[in-house]
Amino acid sequence: MPAWLAGRMARLGRVIVEALTLEYGRDEVLRRLADPFWFQSFGAVMGMDWHSSGITTSVLGALKRGLAPVADELGLYVCGGRGRHSRRTPDELTALGERRGLDAAGLVRASRLVAKVDSAAVQDGFALYLHGFVVTAEGRWVVVQQGMNAQRRQARRYHWIWDRARSFVDEPHAAIDGQPGDPIVNLTDRRAGTARDTTLAIGTGGPHLILPARHDVRAADIDLPRLGRTLAAVAERGPRDFADLLLVPGVGARTLFALALVAEVVHGVPSRFADPARFSLAHGGKDGHPFPVPLRVYDQTLRVLKDAVTRAKLGQDERLAALRRLDEQARRADNAQSPTAADLARWVAAERADGATLGARQVGAPSRVKPARPSGQPRQMKLPF
Repeated sequence: MPAWLAGRMARLGRVIVEALTLEYGRDEVLRRLADPFWFQSFGAVMGMDWHSSGITTSVLGALKRGLAPVADELGLYVCGGRGRHSRRTPDELTALGERRGLDAAGLVRASRLVAKVDSAAVQDGFALYLHGFVVTAEGRWVVVQQGMNAQRRQARRYHWIWDRARSFVDEPHAAIDGQPGDPIVNLTDRRAGTARDTTLAIGTGGPHLILPARHDVRAADIDLPRLGRTLAAVAERGPRDFADLLLVPGVGARTLFALALVAEVVHGVPSRFADPARFSLAHGGKDGHPFPVPLRVYDQTLRVLKDAVTRAKLGQDERLAALRRLDEQARRADNAQSPTAADLARWVAAERADGATLGARQVGAPSRVKPARPSGQPRQMKLPF
């Protein structure tokens, strides 16, 4: 993870979680993290590759770094991580429990059971290498784990939430997502009943987050009508309804579009995250897909969100409310024209062409940042469709 993106992801992750906590409370933050579609969209809007297994490591790492300074204020704590950090989870939970008066032994037991179930009771050919444990001041928790199948070069993610885990062995997962493959030994399946030693194949019912091996973003990956409603809300309703946001210097159509996608991550219901690739259009991806990360747009998004959250903490919630209205208008936009595959291709081409002006960066490529405008703000971009 390049330093120029890691720090920004930590700050954007923090301010999005702060907004979520202010609007909906800590439990809702856990429920969002337990949803694989939301989790993938969250990573995409922060500038990670929309299809990458690296989203899991990067999102949890960004949250751990970003929330640490405000953990006691928010009542949200991120423990664990990848490799050796995952093995430190019990020690971190024990220290947290002693400091905050939580049931440390119960949390450590939950952490170990979750890891044991996904490595032994669910035998799917994926070896666990990441264990993230997020706990609230009330002792409620969510776990996000990831395993890797080295031969297939594919990852599988396991989501848990405290109020579903119960006995830890009777269909305890909030979700398991990854490419279908060989038959799976799943001893947590309800059909196993008391015979936990019976081998059963996992069912294929319900939606799954299936991500392609290719890197590029295509029209087929995106809900184009929903994208059209977001664009309509920005282009048609923005100047009239979002004055509190537009008064911030440098906020034009391009930044407002990125803010609309961030607002959807904060306020959207689960059904709206079936196409995580759409959220990569906010801030691109570190490997250049669908386009390099436009750092000036990214930083402007951060400034607006941080200012909105800071004001809301002081009882001045006009700008946070403006973000909520932006999301509402994107859902209700009337007569919104659905963009086509050609429109999407033009959008990506325009972003790439303007990369130097927008401060675009990607891993393994030199920066092509043009000098900032005299005002210090990015050029006001027009949406290409």
